[in-house]
Amino acid sequence: MKRLTCFLILFFVSEALGFEIPTNDLPEFAEYGDLVELTPRKFQFVPENRRYQRSVSGESGERLEDVDQVTLHSYKVRSTITSRTANTVIQTKVVNNSPQPQSVVFDVQIPKGAFISNFSMTVDGTTFTSSVKEKSVGRALYSQARAKGKTAGLVRSRALDMEDFKTEVNILPGAKVQFELHYQEVKWRKLGSYEHRLHLQPGRLAKHLEVDVWIIEPQGLRFVHVPDTFDGHFDGVPVISKGPQKAHVSFKPTVAQQRKCSNCLETAVDGELVVLYDVNREEKAGELEVFNGYFVHFFAPDNMDPIPKNILFVIDVSGSMWGIKMKQTVEAMKTILDDLRTEDQFSVVDFNHNVRTWRNDLVSATTTQVADAKKYIEKIQPSGGTNINEALLRAIFILNEANNLGLLDPNSVSLIILVSDGDPTVGELKLSKIQKNVKQNIQDNISLFSLGIGFDVDYDFLKRLSNENRGIAHRIYGNQDTSSQLKKFYNQVSTPLLRNIQFNYPHTSVTDVTQNSFPNYFGGSEIVVAGKFHPEKLEQLQGIITATSANTELVLETLAEMDDLEDFLSKDKHADPDFTKKLWAYLTINQLLAERSLAPTAAAKRKITKTILQMSLDHHIVTPLTSMVIENEAGDERMLADSPPQDHSCCSGALYYGSKVAPGSIPSWVNPSPTPMIPLPVKGAQVLESTPPPHVMRVENDPHFIIYLPKSQENICFNIDSEPGKILSLVSDPESGILVNGQLIGAKKPKNEKLSTYFGKLGFYFQSEDMKIEISTETITLSWGSRASTLSWADTARVINQRVLVSVKKEKTVTVTLDKEMSFSVLLHRVWKKHPINVDFLGIYIPPTNKFSPNVHGLIGQFMNEPKVHIFNERLGKDLKKPEASMEVKGHKLIVTRGLQKDYRTDIVFGTDVPCWFVHDSGKGFIDGHYKDYFVPQLYSFLKRA
Repeated sequence: MKRLTCFLILFFVSEALGFEIPTNDLPEFAEYGDLVELTPRKFQFVPENRRYQRSVSGESGERLEDVDQVTLHSYKVRSTITSRTANTVIQTKVVNNSPQPQSVVFDVQIPKGAFISNFSMTVDGTTFTSSVKEKSVGRALYSQARAKGKTAGLVRSRALDMEDFKTEVNILPGAKVQFELHYQEVKWRKLGSYEHRLHLQPGRLAKHLEVDVWIIEPQGLRFVHVPDTFDGHFDGVPVISKGPQKAHVSFKPTVAQQRKCSNCLETAVDGELVVLYDVNREEKAGELEVFNGYFVHFFAPDNMDPIPKNILFVIDVSGSMWGIKMKQTVEAMKTILDDLRTEDQFSVVDFNHNVRTWRNDLVSATTTQVADAKKYIEKIQPSGGTNINEALLRAIFILNEANNLGLLDPNSVSLIILVSDGDPTVGELKLSKIQKNVKQNIQDNISLFSLGIGFDVDYDFLKRLSNENRGIAHRIYGNQDTSSQLKKFYNQVSTPLLRNIQFNYPHTSVTDVTQNSFPNYFGGSEIVVAGKFHPEKLEQLQGIITATSANTELVLETLAEMDDLEDFLSKDKHADPDFTKKLWAYLTINQLLAERSLAPTAAAKRKITKTILQMSLDHHIVTPLTSMVIENEAGDERMLADSPPQDHSCCSGALYYGSKVAPGSIPSWVNPSPTPMIPLPVKGAQVLESTPPPHVMRVENDPHFIIYLPKSQENICFNIDSEPGKILSLVSDPESGILVNGQLIGAKKPKNEKLSTYFGKLGFYFQSEDMKIEISTETITLSWGSRASTLSWADTARVINQRVLVSVKKEKTVTVTLDKEMSFSVLLHRVWKKHPINVDFLGIYIPPTNKFSPNVHGLIGQFMNEPKVHIFNERLGKDLKKPEASMEVKGHKLIVTRGLQKDYRTDIVFGTDVPCWFVHDSGKGFIDGHYKDYFVPQLYSFLKRA
């Protein structure tokens, strides 16, 4: 894409966006022709220029006199829920009013667990539609398109944790673009109601904003409720129309109602519209709905006595839980303990590198015992490592021993609730071994529930752990609401009403039944079973449920006639006649994905994989084994949705339609985040590969230098142990007029008697442009001559000045590119503000290049001219896990140690391990001279060499 299609002159940007750029800088940008593109935090259609005038016009009595660069003509969301099966369509129409091409972003949130089934877009009359293909086929099409020079891009989802869908296109002056996304999900009953959430974030005032939710439930609707919407701003705007079996929620605010205030240009539509409802239940055996060869059995009995429970709370109290996490966990636990019934038995296991128990055996939840347990929890002070393996085995032992000694009510339910925010760091570290240990020791009458707090926890591991042991895992995002999230989850399992529930459909014509055996049923929830049947062989379908309640053994029976639903569904245009088929497919695929992650052999995994793949293709949905190919009416395949098998779940993980990279902007290696490239369906547009080159020179953490030597294909690493405030020369090339220096900052206090230091500030100087760029953990300051401007990490921005391009990716990366050839990438590492030790810091990544002069120097620059390195005599070291070797370099013979350092470009939280040979004593013998020779007095001082 050409430069003018990517950037917008800064003075066009409205003050309403709230960018932290001084207004007195704007004329300078305009005068000197510097081009800037800014994208605010929650902004969908960019670039934004809000200049609205109101006048009375038409029936609505309101019109937008729009001189926007881009107009949001309509924003429409439509959901239809038929028997808990929801289909949602999000549609937007955008018009480019400006005389120049503009970038338009379609960015929407979809619920975790939803499956995308369709996506289309129409760009100035050209329509792109989707089809689902096997992942390998999709990737081949992508490669072919790239080889032929066609626009192509890779779109990823993160297994079942799909949350964000994003795509970006460039549209010509006067052109229109329409996006349409379809996804489907199943509504699960929790705490006595179904919850349908719609994330509404149009990013600006919309001429036509319409949200419609139709609910069709053959059982009949008990209630429909819309909680307070957007902090009460739209009081009375959502309209609910409810009948016996159908309801309609309509949310259609006018432009005036959308405004945050009467004179505001910002939209108040920024958040979630939530619809709560529940259905009537007359039959204890549940409702059996059959249609088009599929059946669904809903089972949610109420009015039963609770079953006593034996519950072990296993709480992580390692150092990473310090602060708000622990405070809110304690607050939640005190409330949870108060909710225990006197017939319940409980204990508390808390663990860091050690494991402690409040009581070594289970005790009754009397007032005295609960009060004592609360005092114990209040005294917890987080510290140390994380020994998950021993903590779980201790809890299992307590329950097993009580059961073996006959101390448990034979009609009770046994639960373990694990609360943790991190991976194991002490004891058994291998996750598969922990799973095996738990599986081997836990008895069949115990269910294990896992709560993962924050983004650092390996949520995929917790899911496997719980799925394998009759429980579920739940993510709790670490924020001010941790306490209420903990309590809400506990409430879902606090009232067991049935155990050992078994569903049977005694007829040979019934096949492909989903999971039909469940260890427990908890009050306020619902069990759903689905399957296939042959309509021509059955006049009615019988379902028989056996279960154990608090008082007796139950046998419940229900019947469904084949034509019960046909008449009902045919009379309602909003009812989905395929809901039984979709619900069966949804349950089956999710069940198979869980089984696949636990498959004991490679052959079993291949068999399950084959089934999931075929179902994904048959039902046209994107799963971890399929890709979505987008093509236009002429059949030119342009892009695909690719769903990887892992769920790294770092930050609300999600289905990403990534950002564009245009020729002449940022090199592909700079932005190697999981967010991939997206096609630009504009004539002549191209997209660069998004995968980062694995080999760059890096400085990360304390600070760890990782030097890649292309000729020998080795990574050599060393640390620099210096003092806060010192400025190190990284790249110094007076001949080409380029330097990069870094200033150290210290941790808040020493760790293990050593004060860690990090780069807190980096300075770049390009002499030919007289341009300085200062990057700190707070701001990015650009200056040339007497002019200066400051950008915030909270923005996404691109600034170009002559040969230098500076690109800021919100809260992630700053990229500095010279002449489209030489690039530097700076990563921002944020830590919790109240962390007792760590501080925010920066990492820097530089690819090896021959664009510097032969005399370039500095701690990194000297290696642009690669020295000859010979590594030999590899052998066991003092640490058996870290081999040693001899290395000859620059006339020195050194002893080096094999180890791992981190590259954070693709995973900002955990990083990717980079094997390297470590040079001790601050790189002595590998770097020229002593590390103190690289101190410079100022951030923009060239290195003086003897």
